[in-house]
Amino acid sequence: MKNTVQLIGHVGQDPEVKSLEGGKKLANISIATNEVYYKENGDKVEKTEWHRVSAWGKTADIIEKYVTKGKEIAIEGKLTHRSYDDKDGVKRFITEVVANEILLLGK
Repeated sequence: MKNTVQLIGHVGQDPEVKSLEGGKKLANISIATNEVYYKENGDKVEKTEWHRVSAWGKTADIIEKYVTKGKEIAIEGKLTHRSYDDKDGVKRFITEVVANEILLLGK
């Protein structure tokens, strides 16, 4: 098995796109996925999960041009974990999907 993640969801805010040295682009977005199920007593439960997504190069270009807040998209990529020290010296951990493919859905 390989590290593959597929998500379909709605974009939570307009993309944050950065141009880096050498002309490379990085796009960051968050995607909300929704799950609906029913408890044994019939009560409906709706659960929303938020996912951090980053994309490089041509995938970042597509996100910059076509993706806006509320847009439904599908992404495929790999799950990554990283850490950094914040401005107060506290170690923070991030789990995100690095997208290599994007599919624009809906209207």
